[in-house]
Amino acid sequence: MNDPRQRNSGLPVPPARRPWDKPAPAPAPEFEPEDTSHGTGALGFFRRHLMSVAIFVLLTSGVLIQAYGDLSRPDAWDYWKDLYSTPSMSASVVDNVELDGRRRTVLALRGKIGPAAASWFRGRLDEAKLKPGDVVLLSSPGGNLNQSIIVGENIRARGLATAVGTIDAAGQIRPGSCASACVTAFAGGTVRYDIGGSRLGVHRFTTRGGGSDDPVADTQRTTGMVLSYLKRMGISSSLVEAMSATADIRWLDAQEASAMNLVTASARGPRG
Repeated sequence: MNDPRQRNSGLPVPPARRPWDKPAPAPAPEFEPEDTSHGTGALGFFRRHLMSVAIFVLLTSGVLIQAYGDLSRPDAWDYWKDLYSTPSMSASVVDNVELDGRRRTVLALRGKIGPAAASWFRGRLDEAKLKPGDVVLLSSPGGNLNQSIIVGENIRARGLATAVGTIDAAGQIRPGSCASACVTAFAGGTVRYDIGGSRLGVHRFTTRGGGSDDPVADTQRTTGMVLSYLKRMGISSSLVEAMSATADIRWLDAQEASAMNLVTASARGPRG
């Protein structure tokens, strides 16, 4: 039935809808006309998105400039190689190693302390998931002093112990040696174990490249940095005196290392 209001208004009255009638078609979607004020085609697209393109270019150039700055430093390629290509150190994780009457997880490090050793070491620490009281076992001839101090700081921050030696196929600690910059990494341990037969060696540190034209000032700054670090680790300044006394490696005996508080605990070496 038609609506009486439509009949009285004079408007055309649509026929009554019947059940068999097809539904009315949906209205066609309306589109806004394309903005052609900037032109059409690729040029128009570029003009319309000029601000986005400018921001992208600025961000990209910033990244490239930073990368160029990083890689233009004299030691940059050595750093990237040591971190990503061929690290100068190797690491292995051994669980359930007995040391000082306790079973612990050991992260054993071997090799030279390279220019990216600290970043590389943090990655190995995260992978190993060591707990406070676990052990970082060192066997190294030394290397980069700054990197070794950062390694030691990371060891201390995570509450780890240190020892000098290697791990054999049976999972037992064998004697090893830790010399030069390795000693400052070893110093980071909350407990620093003396493994029977292992050796700690010190010598005068040197500065190479990247310093000022005054080698005396460079040496004084380095000495101050090492003294400050060793003091935080609870080690006597007499260790720096022993370092400064010789250009060749001097192997400390057990009494000296203990008197300097460099070694704080004793663990029996392996038999046989």
